[in-house]
Amino acid sequence: MVIVFALLALTVLVTANWYLWRRLFRDTTGGPGRARRVGAVLIGGGWVLAIGALAAERTGAPFWLQRVLAWPGFLWLALSIYLLLAVVAGEVVRPLLRRFLERRDRRGEPAAAVPRPERVPAGAPVEKPQEPGQGGPAAEESQEPGPTTLAAAPSRRLFVSRVVAGAAAAAAVGTVGYGTYGVLRGPKVKRVTVPLAKLPRAAHGYRIAVVSDIHLSPVLGRGFAQKVVDTINSTRPDLIAVVGDLVDGSVKDLGPAAAPLARLEARHGSFFVTGNHEYFSGAEQWVEEVRRLGLRPLENDRTELAWFDLAGVNDIAGESEGQGPDFAKALGDRDTARACVLLAHQPVQIHDAVDHGVDLQLSGHTHGGQLWPGNLFAEAANPTVAGLERYGDTQLYVSRGAGAWGPPTRVGAPSDITVIELASKQA
Repeated sequence: MVIVFALLALTVLVTANWYLWRRLFRDTTGGPGRARRVGAVLIGGGWVLAIGALAAERTGAPFWLQRVLAWPGFLWLALSIYLLLAVVAGEVVRPLLRRFLERRDRRGEPAAAVPRPERVPAGAPVEKPQEPGQGGPAAEESQEPGPTTLAAAPSRRLFVSRVVAGAAAAAAVGTVGYGTYGVLRGPKVKRVTVPLAKLPRAAHGYRIAVVSDIHLSPVLGRGFAQKVVDTINSTRPDLIAVVGDLVDGSVKDLGPAAAPLARLEARHGSFFVTGNHEYFSGAEQWVEEVRRLGLRPLENDRTELAWFDLAGVNDIAGESEGQGPDFAKALGDRDTARACVLLAHQPVQIHDAVDHGVDLQLSGHTHGGQLWPGNLFAEAANPTVAGLERYGDTQLYVSRGAGAWGPPTRVGAPSDITVIELASKQA
């Protein structure tokens, strides 16, 4: 099955890229030549860089090589998605534009001139009209194609292809450029009020800064981490919750990038739970590193704060290393009369949270889809993609995340840091 799936995926990838090359380069040129060869090299080279960037990250290649491949490779991934979507959308525009040009040409054609009989002087020889098929200037002229027969149609098709291809390329580059700017600019702050029935009146207005999916990497480094820290500190939270996918790489490579986390400031401290990407990057080492930076890891554990319990469970990906989520260990013996807030990276963990009487689960993981229409796939795999929803007596809040995985680009899913303001129903 794995081989069949791989062959199917390869077939789809090759077909899609051949289609891109055809519409962007073959159909926009008059014939074989340098432009078509350059197009093939651009598309093929883009995928070589993209695959190389993914492989370098997962295999722990030298960090300098990861950085060299990451920017062009991951940006090509995003650009290819929107080039394909734009070219497909162009199929709708193509016949409409062709029809418009045909009608315009017909309206612009002058009416055929009617020849007037010429006056012939008396005694002048009269030329007999030549029979069809005979030679002579008249026959040669009659055999030449008119200006709007054979030459005009290919010219019109070429013009339409170039207009559609140019518009598609401009739309794709503009979309990816704006989406990349949005990520590099840093996440914006969202504020959400969440009422909890068990929360005492004294805790009304308690603020938890939730940040997920920072994804420090060869692309998003120390400068990006500093922006995240500054944004969180500007909200003056009572507590900070880092709910997984902090990094895409080892402590050796990305430890310096994560250093600004030591400057996080909150009245009741900063807490951390693992995400699936920590288990691709050396989860045990990262747990120790965030502890060294001043965050408290909640590994299937909880702490009893003055007004509610704060618990955290490991990510599902930890099961492959014998470090998966253990709800019973984190929540089994707690006082159920107290309100409970759970940090769990993936929204799908909500069902266990409901079974254990959690009042509020804070998650990330989905990125809100990150690249539209990725939200459609995210919706199929997660109970909630972004925002606040209720499941029985348990509420689930899912952050879109602060960073981005792969392409440093977001389209239709802006990054965020959320300040959750708890509200007591007794207030």
